[in-house]
Amino acid sequence: MRIARSKIANALRDRGQHARADWVERELPERVDPAKHSGLLATLHLDPAQLADAPSP
Repeated sequence: MRIARSKIANALRDRGQHARADWVERELPERVDPAKHSGLLATLHLDPAQLADAPSP
């Protein structure tokens, strides 16, 4: 399961956290591994299950 960096940034912008969204876009890879970045996602109060890309058919 991977999460598109843009989904994380958009979720932060929806909350008005533009500086954090900008940081995410600069620092994280295009495809984020939620297992590797679980601490960051928890700190940002983001649920990986809600942000995950749909599985490929």
